Amino acid sequence: MHVLIAPNAFKNSLTADEAANAIRRGLARSRLKAGVEIFPVGDGGDGTGDLLIQRLGGRRIFAKARDPLGRTIEPYFGLTGSGTAIIEMANASGLRLLDRKELNPLRTNSAGTGDLIRAALDHGAKRIIIGMGGSATVDGGTGILQALGARFINGNGQVLNELPAQLPELASVDLSGLDPRLVTTELIVLCDVTNPLTGPRGAAAVFGPQKGADPATVRRLEAALYQFSQVILRQTGIDPGAIPRTGTAGGAAAGLHGFLQATLVSGIDYFLAITNFDEALDRNTHVITGEGSIDEQTLQGKAPFGVAANAKAKGLRVIALTGRLPADTTALKPWFDELICINPRYMPRSEALANTAANLERSAMEWGELNAPAPKA
Repeated sequence: MHVLIAPNAFKNSLTADEAANAIRRGLARSRLKAGVEIFPVGDGGDGTGDLLIQRLGGRRIFAKARDPLGRTIEPYFGLTGSGTAIIEMANASGLRLLDRKELNPLRTNSAGTGDLIRAALDHGAKRIIIGMGGSATVDGGTGILQALGARFINGNGQVLNELPAQLPELASVDLSGLDPRLVTTELIVLCDVTNPLTGPRGAAAVFGPQKGADPATVRRLEAALYQFSQVILRQTGIDPGAIPRTGTAGGAAAGLHGFLQATLVSGIDYFLAITNFDEALDRNTHVITGEGSIDEQTLQGKAPFGVAANAKAKGLRVIALTGRLPADTTALKPWFDELICINPRYMPRSEALANTAANLERSAMEWGELNAPAPKA
């Protein structure tokens, strides 16, 4: 038996690397004698950038940027020898940079990610991969565009600077000052969701509350993003409301696709392709994947589904370890041969989050014991 350990991050608990190593420790504690290879994965969510920097042999470059409230910080991006830059949006524009009391998606903006894009261009990047998970913003990417030279104009010809709060007043976007290097730079946005920009499944309705928006603020953000989408449509012919994934990162994917011609891709599919995941599958017979919660939403392009789909295509057995499973797992069973909840029944959520590594290790050990040869009499 050869086991490939390929989990995503366990949100609010462990990075994908940490999760993979906890599973490896568990298998090592069991009687199972198997070859083990770890291959932590990301789907565009928080942490994907670091995994890509490692897998692609990039180096970290630190640069001055603004956090979601405009304060100066010094995050990093990755740069490979072939001139590919890897930017983690959360490093400059992430929820993790703010205290809970600072969350206000009418004020927070994505300018810091634009600062990192400009820094990558300064270092000669010809292709920029952006992982957009974990952002603190619902600004449609207007902060990024402003940092790169765009101006947002109202019906009186005045420049709007308080974005996204002023977006309902938007009449046009002046792109004459955009950094000219963007024309010859390939932009790839790794999306971990398929949500559109607006509507009941859009960026404001679904992700706004996670970033501090109350119901009234959600309505204001929805109006802002709708007006932004109409301007994009009028100026470019692109209708963000009709395109899956444009709701990624508070709609930042929409702004970059509409005005910078960024390509929006399934984060996990792109990650697995660029890191040659199929070659790792060819060396193994079983795959263990997982993340904090696995349910029907997982099948909409989350990391465990991407791992499972590729593994099943090669006839491998797939085991999923997770902190939470739905009562009905019927829709999941074609993709996962075993679905294992790592948390003891009735364990409080706070305790489960604090003990994710230990619960993963124990669950992996128990799986290893069940699959080890029976002791000789």
